[in-house]
Order: sequence, then C-alpha cells, then structure tokens
Amino acid sequence: MMERTRFNIPELSRDELAELIAYHNRRYWELNEPEIPDDVYDALVEALRRRDPRHSLLERIGRVTVDSADKVRHPEPMLSLDKAYSLTAVLEWARKFARTPDEPLLVEPKYDGISARYDGKVLSTRGDGEEGENITAKLPLLELEAPGYTGPLNRPARGEIVIRDDDFRSIYSRIRKKDGGLYKNSRNAVAGIMGLKEIDDLLRQGAKLTLADYNLVSIRVPLSELEARWPELLAQLGRLPYPQDGVVLKFADAEFRNSLGNTVHHPRGEIAFKFSNIRRSSRLLGVEWSFGKDSLTPVALLDPVEISGTTIRRATLHNAQNIIDMGIMIGDGVEVERAGDVIPYIVSSTPGRERRPALIEDCPSCGTRLVRRGPELACPNPECFETALQRLLAAVRSLGIEHLGEPTLRQLMTKCAVRHLGDLFELRAADVLKLDKFAKKSTENLLAEIRGARVVRDYQLLAALNIPHIGVNVARSLLTGRTLDELRGMDETALAAVSGIGPERAAALVRAFAEQRSYLDELLGAVTLVHETETAELPTVCFTGKMPNKRSWYEKLAVAHGYRVTDTVRRDLTLLVAADPAASGGKLAEAHRHGVKVVALADFLAGLGGAGAGDVKAEAAEQPDLFSLPSAGERPPEPDDLFPGF
Repeated sequence: MMERTRFNIPELSRDELAELIAYHNRRYWELNEPEIPDDVYDALVEALRRRDPRHSLLERIGRVTVDSADKVRHPEPMLSLDKAYSLTAVLEWARKFARTPDEPLLVEPKYDGISARYDGKVLSTRGDGEEGENITAKLPLLELEAPGYTGPLNRPARGEIVIRDDDFRSIYSRIRKKDGGLYKNSRNAVAGIMGLKEIDDLLRQGAKLTLADYNLVSIRVPLSELEARWPELLAQLGRLPYPQDGVVLKFADAEFRNSLGNTVHHPRGEIAFKFSNIRRSSRLLGVEWSFGKDSLTPVALLDPVEISGTTIRRATLHNAQNIIDMGIMIGDGVEVERAGDVIPYIVSSTPGRERRPALIEDCPSCGTRLVRRGPELACPNPECFETALQRLLAAVRSLGIEHLGEPTLRQLMTKCAVRHLGDLFELRAADVLKLDKFAKKSTENLLAEIRGARVVRDYQLLAALNIPHIGVNVARSLLTGRTLDELRGMDETALAAVSGIGPERAAALVRAFAEQRSYLDELLGAVTLVHETETAELPTVCFTGKMPNKRSWYEKLAVAHGYRVTDTVRRDLTLLVAADPAASGGKLAEAHRHGVKVVALADFLAGLGGAGAGDVKAEAAEQPDLFSLPSAGERPPEPDDLFPGF
C-alpha cells in the first residue's frame, strides 16, 4: 500500500495523486482527523491539477458537504480572493493598484469557516461562486454579528459561518456528535454540522453558530504605514475571538475598489494573506522565460529543495523589473517561499561566487530584440509564434472552448496554418485528423465544441480580442446597456466616462477597434452574437427533477433561446420544465398552486425557438446534432460544448 503521509509528489502518478487526495479529504472533512499539513495537501491538489485539469475529483476540492434543500443562484458571483503568503507579496499587490503612497486600506480578519449569504429569506453557501447550497434549515443555530448588531439572523448579510473561540471552549466542550464523540476543532465542527440532515439534537444541546459579517472588523491603515504596523495589526486581529487562517486586505474606497474589476477567479481590489508561509534556502541555477499573450514571465530553476514534503525545483520571478529590483543573478543563493496553491517564489537573494545575468535581450522564440513594457519584457514581433499561440489560447478561453488546450493549439498552428479564431471556425475533420492522438471520435468532439462557440455572448467576443485590461468582466460591463456596434462607435472621451473604464482602457479600446477592424468584422460574420437584454423583459423558466444531463446544460440552452433561468417557482414564472410532470415535489406543487404552466422536458426541447430565439434558431437548424436529446447510453454534450462561458 502506498505510504499516505510520506511521499515525493513529483514521483506520484495521476491515479496515486487522486488516491491520496481522496484519502486526506475524508480524514479532514469526515473524520476530523487530518494527517498532513494544509500546505502539503495543497501541493497534492496542485500537482493533480497540472496532470489532469479536468479530473472529477478537483470539482469537490475545498467544498464542504452540506445537507441542502436546493441550489441557489447568487445574484452576483461570490468570488474567492487571490492569496498572498508574505508581506512582500501584499505590498506588491497594493502598490500595483494604489493611486497614491497613502492610499487607505482596510485590514480585516480572514475567518476560518464557511462563506455564506443571507438575502433575508434564504441562507446559502458560496458553493462554486455562481451557485451555492440552500442551508436555510440551519437558521435556528445561527446568530449574526454585524457592525452595531448582535442577535438573530433576521436581516440580509454576507459573511463567514464560524464557531467563536469562546463558544467552542464552553458550549462545544459538552456537545456530542451522533457517534458520541466531541468535535476536535471549530472549523471541522462547522463543516460537520452543515452536513447534518437534522439539527434537533444540536438545538437540544444548546449548539450555536455565528455568521460573522465581513464588515464586522475593519482597521483603516494608509499604505505608507502598512509595513511598519504589520506586526501590530496581526497581533490586534489575533486577539479577536474568531477562528482565522489569515488576513483580508482591500482598498477602503469602495468605488475605486470596484472600478478595478475582477479576474475570472477574484476581485483585483482585495487580497487574502494566508498564515502558512514556509521558507527554505536554495540556489538559482537558471531562468526559463515562459510566454504570455502580452509579455514573457521569468521562472527560476532552482537547486531542488524540500518544503513541507514537496520538492521545489521552480519558482516565479514575477517580471523583469523584479529581477532588477532584487539584483538577482544566476548563481546566487535564494530564499524560497511556498505560497500555497500557486508556484513558489523567491523572497530574497545573496550574491553567489560565480554569477551571470538572469535577464535576456532577445526573444527565445523568434530572436527579435525584446522591449520593456512597464515592468515586463515583451516581444514586439506580431508574427512571433509563441506570442501568437498565447494570444490565440487566451481568445479560445474567452469564448469558453475548454477542451482546446495549448498542446492541441500548437499542433493546429504548425500543421493546419491556424493563426486566429476565424481559422478555427474553418477547420474540417480532415484538418484535425492530421493531429497526433486524434481519431474520429475525438475529432468529432472537438469540432462540435468549436461549432458551439459560434453562438457567443457579445462580451465574450470582445474579451477574445485580447485588448489590454479588457477581460471578460470588464467587457460584460461595457456591453451592459449598449451593443457592440454602439461601443465601436464611441470615442475615447465617451469611453473614458464609462464607470470603471478610465483613460487607459478607453485608449486601448479605440486603438484596438481601429487596428482590428477587419478582423472583428470577419469574426462577426462567422458567429451568432447574443446580446444580454434587460432580464426583467425575458420570459422565465425553472427546471425540476432528475434529467439525463446536468441541470446547467438545459439552463444554458434556455438562456441562448431567450429565457431567464430562475431557481424558484413564483406566480410570475413563465414556465416550469419537469423531468416528470406527473411526479410530486415542492416546485411542481408550487406551480400548480400559482397556476404556472408545466411542460415535460422533451416537449420543452422540441419547442425551443419561440421565445426570442432569433438568429439562434437558425444556427440551431444548421446544427441539429447539438440540440437533440442523447440516445440511450450515449453521453450528452457538455454544457460548454454548446454555449461556452455562459
């Protein structure tokens, strides 16, 4: 049997990684008896993510198993926070965005519990950020602590479900689990309670949970004072009676903070400092330069060093300016810090005996002399293969074509002369069959996914142009209340006046629309563009019952055909789609009570096209295979194969 507490992660196979993660998941979440440190567990997860990004186990990582009444779609995404594991990284983040050296920050505790939201009626977990679990049944256990208020959870709040340290010492010293044992720590107690179907026994024993509002404790600090006051701030937060696993920092000016926008995963105006930084000494053996869509990123090649059971051979050097600021050269001694679920980085360096420059002057791909763009090195050659590859990869990701990764794109560029999105839409089976490891079925799957990307939201297409500082979230904001054609007609002054855009993004937009005019027109001729209208004007649909495919598959299909999807049955609901209209259930009962029309799933799919489908109906008619129910025993298409990124 494989050793489960001592192992060398780089030597583990994919299946061994999955086996270890599943084992330690159970030790932590179900048995409350963890056997390895959190950072070692994080290293296992990251290793599996690199080996197999679509492994089913990864979808369950970090999610608490809860007893849920239903799924709850959040009105706006509950994003996680980017992480930092040193004060240096925190300062780097703050200085990157701060408008002045004295930019005010809010320093808050990072509660170690379960993120949740209460809208006044329904209590839900964060879940995957878009959709959480309905845990309203746990309300009798909860007390809200918010600025100026402590009492029953009877008002909207967003925060962390925790057990206060003093409550855990007093109340939970006598509360017994179903097996008669005591809870070992507050974090696992919260997780365990969320998984219970019945809470009557806990209520009888006097159990209590606290929803700590995220705005409960905030210390205002100017950026210029943060470094000097850091030890004092950590000590001050550490005296609070809540379990914590770090510190949250955010810009105090909410309007400015929101104007920075979000990445796919986290808001730019906030960051979490985690209590798990571990440092080891090593030596810089070399620097490898990896390509992004706009710049080259230096990666340190290290003399191998072990940190928490993981052998570290590579670390990020961030950018060219960081190398200059640190004065680091190949051959130097370095202090390496492992930053949890991201690649380790170098904290400091000491000169070695034999040193040579770490920076390069020429592009490793095409040989063009590199240029400086802010803190980055970039290749100015528009025909550079590696830069073109990364830009195409970013565009593909913006459109939501998840199965088209870098290795396949590299082959398409070298063997099929693909250079941009328009070329992808022209691919035929004979082209794809030229690629290594592609047979008939895998070719059909890839082409089906690319065809699905022809039905695309306008903001996804805008993001796919790779305009600096215009990602999916900013693009979506830009196209709220205006069409792409209207956006293209706006001048720089008008664009700069749009909330959250400003002069820099406005200039980039105007320049890109001019430079990419022909390319964008070509793309618009190849896709069916879907524009989000005001959701209140759309007919609404709700789904219920066990269906042949994932619920999200049908929801995305409905959205593309002009419906707004909702999770609840109310009097104003247009349609309830049921796997079995004759079944009994809460949503069906509510529909009958309110007089809401109920249709069978098969009838709904057969009748699609009459609810504002427009050009989508025509596109579907050309590709009927994408919209049909799967045959018996056949795996239906994934949701993202049909409508990427919805």
